[in-house]
Amino acid sequence: MLIVVLLTVKFLTPLFEYTQNAILSSIIISAFIRLIDYDAAILIWKIDKLDFVACMGAFLGIVFKSVEIGLLIAVIISFAKILLQVTRPRTAILGKIPMTSVYKNLKQYLEAIKVTGVLIVRVNSANYFSNSSYSKEWILRWLIEEEDNLKANYEPRIQFLIVEMSLVTDIDTSGIHAFEELHKSLQKIDV
Repeated sequence: MLIVVLLTVKFLTPLFEYTQNAILSSIIISAFIRLIDYDAAILIWKIDKLDFVACMGAFLGIVFKSVEIGLLIAVIISFAKILLQVTRPRTAILGKIPMTSVYKNLKQYLEAIKVTGVLIVRVNSANYFSNSSYSKEWILRWLIEEEDNLKANYEPRIQFLIVEMSLVTDIDTSGIHAFEELHKSLQKIDV
């Protein structure tokens, strides 16, 4: 019996050398697969594409490098998202909900209708030096597009532009100057 054990240890042990690694790997892989929450990733994709990019960046960084690298990638992407939101404020064209005095985003509320001769634009964030020219340019671009659409459909032109800023919490001098320039531009085209 001693000879059989010695021969097994001497000659058969190298055959089982990597068994521990294989068993440990299979345990880690099976636990790792249960850690991935596909439903949460799909929800993040539906809600915010940049958050999904940060999530996938963190995931891939952790899988292929280390936890620190994954977190660093997620932080950098999230910081870039914040900078993008600060420099590109959300704006929307509003329309009136029939039978009410409520005005809502035309893209979100399909039942909302445009008011004849009026373009209503909502600015959803503070207006600083970093985004004031962007807001002004978008408003003018929407006005020109609306005018072109109205001409194509032989409808009355826009006479008034209303900039709804109830969600704006702060505005600096650059923001004020941008709206003064917008006002001068509107006067030139008789709006």
